[in-house]
Amino acid sequence: MCYSIKTLFYEIGASPAIHELDQDPYGRDMERALRALGCDPSVPAVFIGGRFVGSSKDVISLHVDGSLKQMLKDAKAIWF
Repeated sequence: MCYSIKTLFYEIGASPAIHELDQDPYGRDMERALRALGCDPSVPAVFIGGRFVGSSKDVISLHVDGSLKQMLKDAKAIWF
């Protein structure tokens, strides 16, 4: 699902900051912190404008109802 969410953001025109937990030396610590936030599974965990949005299911729901683009515009992650 991580690949699908990355692809969705790229297709919308955003350039997301991506942290690959399995390749980061602090990945295990980040995963524990995400689980403490209630992320289960812990990835993908999506933040927009510094605010936790949710998992892939949440992001897809936002995209389907049309609010994902507006969230990205409000966060100045896309400009159109």
